[in-house]
Amino acid sequence: MYAIIEACGRQYRVQEGDVVFMERLGANEGETVTFDKVVLYSNGEDVQIGKPFVAGAVVEASVLKNGKGKKIRVFKYKAKKNYRRRQGHRQPYTKVQITKIAVK
Repeated sequence: MYAIIEACGRQYRVQEGDVVFMERLGANEGETVTFDKVVLYSNGEDVQIGKPFVAGAVVEASVLKNGKGKKIRVFKYKAKKNYRRRQGHRQPYTKVQITKIAVK
């Protein structure tokens, strides 16, 4: 059984027990979040495709961790003009574990 959900502007293919890194959600560690924007649901022989979402389908997940990714360096310069700027960035993420996929 798997589902394709839409969260944080992206689509994720998830199964029960999967650990997924998403963009920062507004949930604390230990909380349960529900995703109701299920684009596709499959339980093996039956496949339901949403128009745009599957009605009554819900994916539940528990938040394991909130954190920041590895640092990337952004370096801008203009040749022969003595213009150089260095900037660092760490993208925030939320690590979730999928606990239940259900269709009502």
